[in-house]
Amino acid sequence: MNQSDTSSKTTVLVVEDESSIASMLSMALQFLGFEVVTAGRGSEALALATHRAPDVILLDIVLPDMDGFAVCRGLRGAGVNAPVLFVTARDAMEDKVRGLELADDYVTKPFDLNEVVARIRAVMRRGRELVPVNGRRLRAGWVELDQDTREVWRHGELVQLSSTEFALLRYLLKNADQVISKAQMLDHVWSYDFRGESGIVETYIYYLRRKLGDTDQTLIHTVRGAGYLVRSTPPEPVRED
Repeated sequence: MNQSDTSSKTTVLVVEDESSIASMLSMALQFLGFEVVTAGRGSEALALATHRAPDVILLDIVLPDMDGFAVCRGLRGAGVNAPVLFVTARDAMEDKVRGLELADDYVTKPFDLNEVVARIRAVMRRGRELVPVNGRRLRAGWVELDQDTREVWRHGELVQLSSTEFALLRYLLKNADQVISKAQMLDHVWSYDFRGESGIVETYIYYLRRKLGDTDQTLIHTVRGAGYLVRSTPPEPVRED
C-alpha cells in the first residue's frame, strides 16, 4: 500500500468488536493518512457517527448489542449519509443482498487490506462525484433527480437511495436514450476493477427498478447483449391502487 494525499483529513469510523481486527484496520488506515475512530458496539457507533461526522464507515454485522443492519438503518435515520462498507464474516448471498440494499459496499472476511482501502477510496470518489455543479435536475418519465440536494422523486414522492444507487441513476439519466454497457457503468460508477463481478450492475439495476416502481422495465430497458437504456419518455406504468 502507498500513502495517498487524497486520504488526508478523511475520517474513517471502524465499527468492529474484535479488538485485533479493529486495531489492525486502525493502524493500517492511520499509516495511510486517514484519521480513525473506533467503536466496538452498535450504540457507540451511532453516537460517534453523529458526533464526529466521519467521511466513511466500516461496519461489522455481528456486534454485541445490535446487528450492523440495524446500525446502518439507525445511521440513515439520524441523517448520517457517509458511505457505509460492511466488513463481515457473513458471506451468505442473502446477507450480501440485504447489506447492499442498505450500504454502499460489502466485503467479506478474511479480507485483503489493499482491497478494503481500494473500496474505501472508490466509495469516496463516488461521493465526490455527487457534489453538485449546478442546480439542474434530471428527469425521465415519472422519475426526477436533483443533483444539488441528492433527492430523488418517484411520481412526486421522495425515494431513499444509497450513494451507489444514486450515482448509477444519475449516470443513466445523464445518458438517457443511449445504450450504456455494463463495462461503462462499472467504469463510471464503481471506478475500479471488480475483477469480473459485472453481476453487481445487474443487482443495482434490480434495486433501482424496484425502488422506482419500474416493475415492467419500461423506464430502465434491458438491451439484450448490449446493456441498459433509460427512456426519457417511457410509457406510464400501471399503478396499483
